[in-house]
Amino acid sequence: MADAESLRQTAQSRAPFSTWLGIVLLFALFGVIVLAVIGPSPRGDDYEQKRAKAREEKLKIAREEDAKALSSYGWIDKNKGVARIPVARAMELTLVELAQRKPEPAGPIATPEPAAPGAGTGAAAPSASPTAAPSGSPAPAQSPSGTPAPVPAKTP
Repeated sequence: MADAESLRQTAQSRAPFSTWLGIVLLFALFGVIVLAVIGPSPRGDDYEQKRAKAREEKLKIAREEDAKALSSYGWIDKNKGVARIPVARAMELTLVELAQRKPEPAGPIATPEPAAPGAGTGAAAPSASPTAAPSGSPAPAQSPSGTPAPVPAKTP
């Protein structure tokens, strides 16, 4: 009985190895079949060429529509009376409008206030600064050195 039992153990221990070997061989056979079918087929890039042509056509159509919109008259919102005019005509109208205006002087340039005496420069601060607020109104906030001081807004 020892011989029959030892044969049974041997058969059971070899069975999983043969099963694994069979599975590996089946995968290898499947791989060879796939390579035989797919491998020699030509790999054309027709798909990418078709997509590129479609993108070119869309871009061409979009550019034509934009050129037409920039060089023609049309309504943007007819109910509100908003119209579109060609760019060249808009530039002409703008030049005429700007030629009729008189030049206006520029506003005052804000100058930075001198550094405070405690800033390490040793210079004394002037008694009245040009941007100092009149008494009774809050003083404007100090801006960092090198930046223009805020100009108080005029209220009507």
